[in-house]
Amino acid sequence: MSSSSLPQWPPEVTDEQREALTLLATTYALSHGLVYLPPAEVQPPVPTSVIHAPLALFPSPFPRKQFELARRLQRTYNVLYARVAMDEDFLDRAMGAEVGVGRVDQFTGHLWRIWNRLRDQGITQPRHLGLFRSDYLLHQPERGQPPQLKQVEFNTISSSFGALSQNIAKLHRHLLAKTEYYNSSPILRIENLPANDTIAGLAEGLAAAHKAYGSPSAWILFVVQNGERNVFDQRWLEYELLEKHSIRVIRQTFEQLAASAEIVPTSRILRLKLPGLLPRGAESVEISTIYFRAGYTPNDYPTAAHYETRYLLESSIAIKCPSIQLQLAGGKKVQEVLTRPGILERFVDPQAAELDGDLRSSWMGMWGLDDNGDEGVNKARREALNLVLKPQREGGGNNVYKGDIPPFLDTLPREEREAWIAMELIRTPEGLGNYLVRAGGGTAGAVKTEVVSELGIFSWALFGGPDGAIEEKEVGWLLRTKGKESNEGGIAAGFSVLDSVVLVD
Repeated sequence: MSSSSLPQWPPEVTDEQREALTLLATTYALSHGLVYLPPAEVQPPVPTSVIHAPLALFPSPFPRKQFELARRLQRTYNVLYARVAMDEDFLDRAMGAEVGVGRVDQFTGHLWRIWNRLRDQGITQPRHLGLFRSDYLLHQPERGQPPQLKQVEFNTISSSFGALSQNIAKLHRHLLAKTEYYNSSPILRIENLPANDTIAGLAEGLAAAHKAYGSPSAWILFVVQNGERNVFDQRWLEYELLEKHSIRVIRQTFEQLAASAEIVPTSRILRLKLPGLLPRGAESVEISTIYFRAGYTPNDYPTAAHYETRYLLESSIAIKCPSIQLQLAGGKKVQEVLTRPGILERFVDPQAAELDGDLRSSWMGMWGLDDNGDEGVNKARREALNLVLKPQREGGGNNVYKGDIPPFLDTLPREEREAWIAMELIRTPEGLGNYLVRAGGGTAGAVKTEVVSELGIFSWALFGGPDGAIEEKEVGWLLRTKGKESNEGGIAAGFSVLDSVVLVD
């Protein structure tokens, strides 16, 4: 197969074969924890039912060379973002509430002021843990050109779907073993379906932080959202930590933590008061590591008390995943500033081959809307059909695309421009499709549509301490596939389905 093209996809199957694959896929998903809680106005305190996660019936083709490149780059990104998070002056200027994005973006400003308050009190983080995911699309601006790997964003908080991505890869391997996909494509062979062990890898990062904390009897805290439907993606990590590392996990929302969390004044140890709910009659438990699966959106902080709870957690000696400064390092503004001349060399060895080659080549052009007076906005108007505008937000549903850009700019106050970046659109390959299966569709519910697939690479980095050492590892991958008419890519937000890769040469 030519490196400049991808196969026409999906392979041809009969209606009977498609229905058989759909039944096998959905029952495997339900049997192996590839599931969500069903939509509900209020989730019951004890789940009574589940639905399978949205999924692709076939694995989607992805160039082997670009897949391996993305995995190789992840270790460079681990070091890069660890060093960004430890550079307080850089973060203050890029994301701060005095001279950075936090001046105009209220949410970013709230987080930065918590961090600054801690620094004013002489409180620093002993170590930081990042469970990262770097997201990519294939870029093919003209037919016949080899597809290029282009980064969408780098996630430093609540990088989800690690566990379910492992399970969907296993699902596609199961379908291949069971049916050989009815010999519908010569590339559907086991050697082209890479293994994915993300659950063990992410749990290893959390266990490394727990070990570094130094109290074997302590627990890990998962900070979670109210009404979380993607709970099983988190539970897989909880089970792995207990079964493989003998580490217990407690799940709490910000509201619950407001009542249960306390800091021991002399030691800054974080303890949760849970009388009657702990082994051996204990009244409270020490926390070694705080894993945030909430706290990345303003919706998680509806009152000032929620920000105070975040401050309380940050003031402890527990290792945060992430700390506020590492969360700020994942801001879109940081992504844009890193593309400016001379900035990357501040954090990564300028002699590293990746700098002038693969790393920079993975970036699309981008700039701040506040660049050079009105020039950033004027350029965005001129090039609107080739752009996406991004704010400092996570979770999907926040970006502004193409023809929507000029009217959006008409209403954007001048003082808010600093909170937005413009990024050149990634032109994804044409002619790729798949069958997308959502719960409730029955065996006839696999919908064939033209799609775009986004690759995510997972990793962890534990860094800081007296010597600023960085321990890091790349641990797995995720593929999210969406209908090509959809601009957004978040699965939990309802735009994508879970998928895995079939590698092509």
